[in-house]
Amino acid sequence: MKDMTKGNPTKIILFFAFPMLLGNIFQQLYNMVDSIVVGQFVGKNALAAVGSSFMLMNFFSAVLIGLCMGTSVVLSQFFGAGDYIKLRRAVSTSFIFMLVLTIIMSLLTVVLTKPMLILMKTPEEILLSSTSYLQIIFGGLIFTLLFNYSSAILRSVGDSKTPLYFLVLASLINIFLDLLFVIKFNMGVIGVAAATVIAQGLSSVLCLAYAFIKLPFIRINYKEIVFDKSLFSLIKKYSLLTALQQSIMTFGMVCVQGLVNSFGTDTMAAFTAAGKIDSIAYLPVQDFGNAFSTYVAQNKGAGNLERIKSGVKSAVKTIIIFCILSSTTILLSSRYLMHIFVSAEEVNVINMGIEYLSVISIFYVLIGFLFMFYGYFRGIGNLKTSIVLTIASLGTRVFMAYFLSRFPMIGEKGIWWSIPIGWALADSLGLIFYRHSTQKAQIIDTYVEVS
Repeated sequence: MKDMTKGNPTKIILFFAFPMLLGNIFQQLYNMVDSIVVGQFVGKNALAAVGSSFMLMNFFSAVLIGLCMGTSVVLSQFFGAGDYIKLRRAVSTSFIFMLVLTIIMSLLTVVLTKPMLILMKTPEEILLSSTSYLQIIFGGLIFTLLFNYSSAILRSVGDSKTPLYFLVLASLINIFLDLLFVIKFNMGVIGVAAATVIAQGLSSVLCLAYAFIKLPFIRINYKEIVFDKSLFSLIKKYSLLTALQQSIMTFGMVCVQGLVNSFGTDTMAAFTAAGKIDSIAYLPVQDFGNAFSTYVAQNKGAGNLERIKSGVKSAVKTIIIFCILSSTTILLSSRYLMHIFVSAEEVNVINMGIEYLSVISIFYVLIGFLFMFYGYFRGIGNLKTSIVLTIASLGTRVFMAYFLSRFPMIGEKGIWWSIPIGWALADSLGLIFYRHSTQKAQIIDTYVEVS
């Protein structure tokens, strides 16, 4: 457990974010290893199939992750306020709600997988393999919920290390099973999907068991299994709005994936490989933003507004440093990184991926600030603003991608350039909203002091 209402803000947030960063790197390895294995041992069509499937898979996973992230804010506030009774009731209520929702979602997505892929303009030559891959993944959505929910409980009380340990275990199992199923048993994309579900299933059950065994103040006996309607109103506000934010983000990516698919298999393979590299590169600032959200939520629960402002100043400096390092690393090593995913003879795919990374990597500081704004507004409970920023970023990206790529002289490069344009617009809005929120807080503080 970690009380984030005391101590140096930068040090506390960094120490809390670091295990989350390592954990998310290992979580990224789930699909990344899938891509590497099929790209190297099966071929670029299999790589394109896994890549196009990932965007759709990520959309529904993001809904569950968003629900858990939103619930984590509520739990953090109760923990910061020391109200363990409400904390336990919130755990019970939120888990019942999300479990029912996940079961329904899993059944629907398995049935509708192929129509969704067709709607995304998935090429005929990879449609069957993409469908098989996704149906297995969607069948295991319950494990996505269990792991992210148990992680949310642990992180809400300041424990970001434990989820990391279970993710490391799951990633190692996933890598072993990927190689076994694909190379030894020649199972192709079906093998990597099965490996992912098995590995995530093990980690989720173990992590959830640990959370309830090791944290006595959230341990619930059968009499405390309740669905508290009053708390559900609060949980629903945070979890559904955060899930909406996450799903908007990934829905935008699904729309972009549909556009990428129209450019053919080479572009799909390049976008898949470069996108994996890209997602790892800005993970530090993404997880810093998530840690910052917990920091803000705990301090809000403790009524410490001045400490939140100090945290924002620290966050800006940290993000700039992280992003300079990430941008420099990607610019210098993009060709070597592309070779991890794609064999050397696929020259066109490699060059296209390098071009993507060259455009995106120089603007990482923009996505860093955007994650900070997401964390800040989520932590203070202003989820609507987070959603507005998400819509601004993704809406701009989708519009500009389709608009710019229409010009023959630009082509798929328009998709690459649309990304930083969306980030820049959302950051501008985030700064305006942040200044407004701090001014409002100052007015409230002054009123309280006068009264």
